Amino acid sequence: MDNLTHSLAGWALAETGLKRRTRLGTAACVLAANMPDIDVFFGWAPWAPLAMHRGFTHGLVGGVLLMPPLLAALLWLWGRRRPETETGPPLRFGWLVALCYLGALTHPLLDLQNVYAVQLFSPLSARWFHSDGLFIVSPWLLAMLGAGIWRARRSDRGRAAVAALAGCMAFIALNIGISALAWAAPESDAPYARPDRVFAAPEPLVFWRRDVVWRQDGAIVHGRFDPLVRVTGLVAFGAPVPDRMADPVVREASVDPVARRFLDWSQMPVAKLARDGECTRVTFGDARFSGPAMSRNFNVSVRVCPKVQVPERGAGVAQGHDDLPFDRLAAPRPAA
Repeated sequence: MDNLTHSLAGWALAETGLKRRTRLGTAACVLAANMPDIDVFFGWAPWAPLAMHRGFTHGLVGGVLLMPPLLAALLWLWGRRRPETETGPPLRFGWLVALCYLGALTHPLLDLQNVYAVQLFSPLSARWFHSDGLFIVSPWLLAMLGAGIWRARRSDRGRAAVAALAGCMAFIALNIGISALAWAAPESDAPYARPDRVFAAPEPLVFWRRDVVWRQDGAIVHGRFDPLVRVTGLVAFGAPVPDRMADPVVREASVDPVARRFLDWSQMPVAKLARDGECTRVTFGDARFSGPAMSRNFNVSVRVCPKVQVPERGAGVAQGHDDLPFDRLAAPRPAA
């Protein structure tokens, strides 16, 4: 999810009354709710789970278990440098730790709701988990959280914030149920598919609709699901398009470090091939993000060139070196 949603979730937690448990209570909830996204600054890290966005810092080990006490310690040190106030609560380290744990827990739970997914058990497992319950920026969630915080601050009570958080949880549960129907739709009715992977991306405003994409036998298929039109089937679907990941040239390109890093993140990779002089340009993408608005941010390109045959020594030509098989092109890291 976007960081505004994460911040509002942490703020709403604080407004339930938890902010009165310790000084810097609101800061603890809001900062902890955003803390896992620190991984965007570690894309250079040599340790893959840390360099991967939504990897170690978003998992149950790193983001939920290990990082909250570190944030609480920093807040406690900061709070000790400032004098106590007569009206506010005292600084309590135990409550800072508890609030950091609560705030941090909201982050992977929210990120789990969209098709970008989360490595919940990193670094123990690189498996990605997703529930497809929300668009990555949900105006409905923003509205509920914002209204709850505004009302709680005006009334100086926590009931409105509690109601907003409960409403958000009910909204998410409803949407997970809709996505479960969308996952089953390709199998339940035409085209009677048997996918090995399926995603159902919600729309931002018309939240009950889903853009369904699945993979079967090395081909990608896109469809549309709307429970208000059909509950057990798709309202439309396209023809299968080969993902070309088994092509020998694509396999050769996939060992390039830039491509390898992209493929470690991608869960539904596709490849396009184009001639580039004597070489072939292989562009890797992800079928989850195949729309024109996202295509520039979710692909990498690699040039695959034929190796130069070097004559044997003594054939009248000086001994040379094989050309490198790859010419890497700069490519952006997938966005959050």
